[in-house]
Formats: sequence, structure tokens, C-alpha cells
Amino acid sequence: MAQIIIKNLRKDFGAFTAVQSSSFTIEDGEFFMLLGPSGCGKTTTLRMIAGLELPSAGEIYINGEEVGQKPASKRDIAFVFQMFALYPHMNVRKNISYPLVSQGMARDQVRAKVAEVAEILGITSLLDKPVGGLSGGDRQRVALGRAIVRDPACFLMDEPLGALDAEFREHMALELRALHDRMGATTVYVTHDQLEAMQMGDKIVVMNHGVVEQFGRPQQIYDWPATTFVARFIGSPAMNLLTFGGMVGNGTGSVTLSGAQMDIPEMISGASGRLTLGVRPEHVRLDDAAPYRGRILASEYLGTTQIVTLDTDLGPVKARIGSDRVAQLGTTTGLAFDPRSITLFGENGHALMSVANQKVLSHG
Repeated sequence: MAQIIIKNLRKDFGAFTAVQSSSFTIEDGEFFMLLGPSGCGKTTTLRMIAGLELPSAGEIYINGEEVGQKPASKRDIAFVFQMFALYPHMNVRKNISYPLVSQGMARDQVRAKVAEVAEILGITSLLDKPVGGLSGGDRQRVALGRAIVRDPACFLMDEPLGALDAEFREHMALELRALHDRMGATTVYVTHDQLEAMQMGDKIVVMNHGVVEQFGRPQQIYDWPATTFVARFIGSPAMNLLTFGGMVGNGTGSVTLSGAQMDIPEMISGASGRLTLGVRPEHVRLDDAAPYRGRILASEYLGTTQIVTLDTDLGPVKARIGSDRVAQLGTTTGLAFDPRSITLFGENGHALMSVANQKVLSHG
């Protein structure tokens, strides 16, 4: 299919910069997620890859060819929008076949290609039905069919499941990922839903205010967030962030939180000032013997687990514990953090490097 390389991509709208010096590579055949909150620049980035917006600076390569200033029609891509963008006066068959007919493909070839795509998407029985009477999920399949039938170098999808209800959205996410795996197509997918990104993506770019905060595999981003923004944005509940004043020197194996010593992975480099300790709720243990203390404020039952919220002198802390444990509201208990799963952030909000994970956490 296609490898896509983004180098120092920038987009200005007058005095407003929507995308700032973004660089990353989408490998051939990857399901690649552009993730971030509304207004972060992810859709603008996708539109520049598609050729619907021209970059103010930077380069875009598709299969080794620089296409940054080429129109969309010259890029061999297929775009799937959130609102389907189907032709209401045409039936399903004509909607799917339209790109091939407009290219002048022979009628028998068009018929064979449409039949093949309809079989893949499970909509053969719908081919002669008007699109206006279809459910949202079936209309999304038709929109996908119209993109697939062209055999493009890559698929670009702008929140294609955003208009569906939650239950059907989850079902369609599984179908989209399975479709991608069958076709082996390079897919670039925009979403603001971190659960959708973690479920579907091979790689994720997390964006904020036009900047690439982190780029990597879902597990890497979840386990080792590169910035405090990523730590808050990824995960449900988000990573606990406890900000304190202190110093971490070379070879130091602990920090002091409100007089309590807390083990951390050995640090490669020292840091001082306002530091932030990050730990996921599943790596927080309630232990009466632990010196760092918190008062239980609430417990949210989730079946096999519960989320317990505790008040500490450095702010709220959430712990994911077994549902069989009694969390008595109003009581005080000790908190122990798994030192292998702690991330420390400096004053600039970027993660420090630790021996524990043996990797440099990239940030934009």
C-alpha cells in the first residue's frame, strides 16, 4: 500500500498556527491513529495528507514521493468522513460504483469490483436499496465501500464512527479493524476517543495545541507517557499526578512525598524544583503499613474491580483494586506505589528518563 512520512509539517491560518512542526512516519500497512482533543490539529494534519489543505511549511511523502503541494486527485488516497457524504439520489450500488464509473472503467469490471467490496462489507443484500432508508451503520459501510472500491494507496478517515451510538460504534470499530487486517491497507484515522485509539491502532500520535506530544505504540504510550498532558489524556481513569518540590540526584532510588519516602526507579539524570510523580491507578496499592497516607472519599464499583478515590495532601489519588475488598468511606489508609511503574516529570511537564524502561520518551 503506502508509507507516509511527515517532516516538520506546519499549517497557519493567518496569525493562528494549527499544526506546529510535526514529524512522524506511518509505515506501510499500519493502522495509524491521530489522537487528541478538539482543536488540537489532528484533522488539519489529516487534510494536509489528503491534499484538502496545503501546508504552510514542511514535507509530506507518500511512497517516497513528495506530495505536499499536489492536489488531492494526484495522491491516490481515499477519504472517509464522519457524515458519510453519500449521494442521496443514488442507491447503494451506484454510490459504491461512482468513483469507478467516473474513471471510465468498463461496466463488467465495475460490477465485479462492487460485488467484491459488498461481499467484504456484508452489504450484498443492500446493493439495490436507496441509501436514505439505511441505518447509520449500513450507511457507514456504504461510505467505506466507495473508498475501498478504488484500491487506493491509503485510507484517510476523519472520525468515521462519530455519528453512531455507543454500542454500535464499538461494534463498527471491531469491524473496521478486522477489515483493515484482511486488506493490509495503510489507514490513517482521526479520533478524539482515546479508548478507540487504544483499541484499534498499531501506532498513535497524541496531539495538543498543534504539537505532537508523543508518538508510539498504544502500550508504550499508556505505560510511559512522555508528558503530563499524555498522562492525563490517556487512560480511564487517568494517571495520578502528584506534584511536589524536591530533588532527584544521579542514582537516587527514592523521593520524599510529605515526609514519606517513596521508592522510584533509579534515575539517569538529576532534576530539581517542582517535580510530578505519575502512577496509574492499577499500580496503587492500599496498604495500612505504607507511610504515605490518604483518606477514602469514594468507591466506584466496576464488577471485578473498583475505583477508590483518596484525598491526600498532594491532591486526589485513584486506586484500582479488587471489588472484594471493603473500602470504608472516611477511613485513612496507607498508599504504596509500584516503583517499576512510576514516571517522574520535570517542571516543563516532560518525563524524565529512567533505567526501568530503558527508553527515551519522545515528545514534540
